[in-house]
Amino acid sequence: MNEWEWQLLEDKPPLDRCVVHGVELTTGARVRLHPRQGGDIMDAALAGKIAIVEAFEQDYEGGVQAAVVIEDDPGRDLGMLRQPGHRFFFSLEEIEPIS
Repeated sequence: MNEWEWQLLEDKPPLDRCVVHGVELTTGARVRLHPRQGGDIMDAALAGKIAIVEAFEQDYEGGVQAAVVIEDDPGRDLGMLRQPGHRFFFSLEEIEPIS
C-alpha cells in the first residue's frame, strides 16, 4: 500500500452511529451476530453470540462494517484496545440490534 492509499483511509470521517434494520446504533450498542452462510469456522463459532460495537469502519467504496467484541470474551478488554484476535468485523446486514 502506498502513501496515497493510506491517506485515503485516513481521510474517512469516523462514524459513531449507523442505522441497522431501522434502528440507530452507536458505539457501545449490543448486537446479536448472524454471519453470512458459507463463512469460515470463526463465523460458525460466533453465530448467535452477543457482541458490543466497538466502532463502525468505512472502506474505500464507502461501505461500512461493524467492528465488534464478543460480550462474554474474557479478553474483551483487548478487543476494546483494538488488539487482533478479540475484535471482529461484520457487515451491517450480519448484526441484529438488541436492547
